[in-house]
Amino acid sequence: MDTAVSSATGFRPHRVVVLALDGLLPFELGIPHRIFGRPKDARGRYLYEVVTCSIRPPGPVQTDADFAVQIENGPEALATADTVVVPASYQLGPVFEQGVLTDELAAALALIRPGTRLASICNGVFVLAAAGYLDGRPATTHWAETDQLQRLFPKIDVDPNVLFIDDGDILTSAGVAAGIDLCLHMVRRDHGTAVANDIARRTVVPPHRDGGQAQYIQRPVPEPQLATTRGARAGALGRLHEPIQLRDMAAQESMSVRTFTRRFREEVGVSPGQWLTQQRVERARHLLESTDLSVDQVAQEAGFGTAQSMRQHLQAVLGVTPTAYRRTFRTGNGGSGGNAGSGDIRSGSYDGVGVLR
Repeated sequence: MDTAVSSATGFRPHRVVVLALDGLLPFELGIPHRIFGRPKDARGRYLYEVVTCSIRPPGPVQTDADFAVQIENGPEALATADTVVVPASYQLGPVFEQGVLTDELAAALALIRPGTRLASICNGVFVLAAAGYLDGRPATTHWAETDQLQRLFPKIDVDPNVLFIDDGDILTSAGVAAGIDLCLHMVRRDHGTAVANDIARRTVVPPHRDGGQAQYIQRPVPEPQLATTRGARAGALGRLHEPIQLRDMAAQESMSVRTFTRRFREEVGVSPGQWLTQQRVERARHLLESTDLSVDQVAQEAGFGTAQSMRQHLQAVLGVTPTAYRRTFRTGNGGSGGNAGSGDIRSGSYDGVGVLR
């Protein structure tokens, strides 16, 4: 990216600095570069600049594999960040075992400017916790390490079940692939659904897994010849604008409501009501960004029925009204982005068990 040209036009991409620690997982190190390194605005300018640094002068950083990676930036890069991402490491030592930072790591983190957005993938959360950023706040990590996180840091509200938590200026995710969900969520929060969905398509991953989805799904791949809820989900997506009854979805799969609800949660990780609300919110976001439909028309097309109902759901999930969301993320706004959706986002809301609206 030509940052000099960008500066000359008064445009500066959002700088994401990824902190590479010894024992890092190469897969997780690559996630921020893959997700943030692709989005461009309507003029072809990169929306993010991704930089990797270590806590020492430039040089090799050992991974958990049989190779090291050469890092070209030292800790001073942290002072230039708009967002800092801390991927997982299997050599956190006293950070993971006693909940205390090493002097070298503490000195590096002290360079981060106040107000910088912070994010962690998997056990990178232990670094943020040991630095005191998470006291009194919600956080998550890989399900296998949530007990350790809570034991070392009792002031944190640890949620072991969710994929990620957005608490405004600090975001934390579960392990490995949940880091993709977290980074896509940040792109969506910064620049809207269309930009995030484009990156998801290019990365060949689902465009949106809600933060409140369970980390561990009991039956992600149905057993052979076992009835699934796939057909009911596909049918619901094709008629989101209509009232959808839980009993009709169950009947489509020849299941009782009770069996269908249990199987649905096992396969998807959330209840049918939560899932349907997530799909309707995503539909509303897309329509608000890409069409001239009125708020009332968007509410009808997305299946919320009334503008007030849609407003309540978007406010609960995103923290903004439909009008504010459209104003921020409307296609053609030059990719200015914003912070719609900031706040503690762990799960969508839903209307109940019997009737899915």
